[in-house]
Amino acid sequence: MDEAPGGILMVAGLSTGCQKNDAEVKKKVVYNGPLLEATNVTMLVSDSAKLQIKLTAPVSQQFESGDQVYPKGMKVTFYSKDGGIVNTLQGKYGRYDKAKDLYLVRSDVRVSNEEKKQKMNSEELYYDKQKAIIYTEKFVRVETPTEILTGTGLTANQNFSRYKILKPAGVFTVETPVEE
Repeated sequence: MDEAPGGILMVAGLSTGCQKNDAEVKKKVVYNGPLLEATNVTMLVSDSAKLQIKLTAPVSQQFESGDQVYPKGMKVTFYSKDGGIVNTLQGKYGRYDKAKDLYLVRSDVRVSNEEKKQKMNSEELYYDKQKAIIYTEKFVRVETPTEILTGTGLTANQNFSRYKILKPAGVFTVETPVEE
């Protein structure tokens, strides 16, 4: 008789252990990683059969939300109406937010306007496709054929032909008209 009560307790202990494992098994595992990964990606955007934008990246990851990540960098090339390269934007990391239709480029960001021979460097830059603008709140360095400009924050058209440094810093050359 002494064995029966001990056996009952042992079964009750095993029963409780199984219920805990069943609860752990019922937990859902949520996967937040990419649904699709592609290598050597080229995306072309055209209007009326004329190339406007070309995006290239060594790796592209697409998520359930439609967002995309370019973990090994990306390059965006903007074309003129006649098909010539106007501007390039590149960085070592990129992200596309589908809900905002906004690109974020980080780490050694470089913008180059081929026509005006202007270059810009920053650590972070946004490209708003709908508004056709690029902007940042970070430190920027703009190099033109005649000067080097620095400051914090920048807004520009996507072609980088017109830009504004929000908080300029450094020494600037200002030409004053000569009176005769």
